[in-house]
Amino acid sequence: MREYWLENGFNLVVDQPDLGILETDWAENRAKLPQDVIRSTLGKVFESLYSTGERDKFRTRLERNAAGGTEIYVTHRGMVEVYTNTSKDNTIWQPRAADPELETEFLRRLMVKLGVSQEQAQAVAAAPALKVATVRMTSVNSIPVVQMDEGFDRAWRRVGLALDRTGFTVEDRNRNDGLYFVRYVAPGTDKKDPGFFSKLLGSNSAATPPLKYRVVVRSQGEATTVSVLNEAGAPESSANAERILRVLADDLK
Repeated sequence: MREYWLENGFNLVVDQPDLGILETDWAENRAKLPQDVIRSTLGKVFESLYSTGERDKFRTRLERNAAGGTEIYVTHRGMVEVYTNTSKDNTIWQPRAADPELETEFLRRLMVKLGVSQEQAQAVAAAPALKVATVRMTSVNSIPVVQMDEGFDRAWRRVGLALDRTGFTVEDRNRNDGLYFVRYVAPGTDKKDPGFFSKLLGSNSAATPPLKYRVVVRSQGEATTVSVLNEAGAPESSANAERILRVLADDLK
């Protein structure tokens, strides 16, 4: 996996084999640059003057499954540069939606690197998506929860992907107990990630202390409930828990 991301032109800012997590630095997708006549004539020299106004980073999570194999998940996070006023003389960076097509493309390339033929990888990438289950926010005994109409295996995978996409760091997991141990740091405030946006923010940006939670996935048949526990393992009913579940629910939908 290290070789794969480096070969695709990315730098790694997280490399934790004990947790099975790799994360790239923010990078510009140069494929989105306009292919006009001027650029075709001047080539790479002129290309350096262009900017797409978008940055991407990818997280790869490797997880052992019950059969003894390894499941590989690739998730995307994006930022976009937008103008702050009508005169267009100042910009800020803000999050943009995850791009499932980018995730699929990098998984297709990974399959080829791991030995699958181009034709097989393309067929898998082009396969129709499974029907998305109903996802809803509610509360049980005054505890906020997310309910999903699907069984444990798929719910477990989808919650893991949602955590990756929405800025949580999965520090550990226990599939048997349906637990993700997560740490959340607001985007751009983690000084341990000296990447593109950390440099933009500068050394004076205040770091937000990480918050640790347990996201628990419980299933009975084809119904699954997702809730939040605090660091000690007690049910969390705070506004933070509701915000966390609302973010996850929005991605799961």
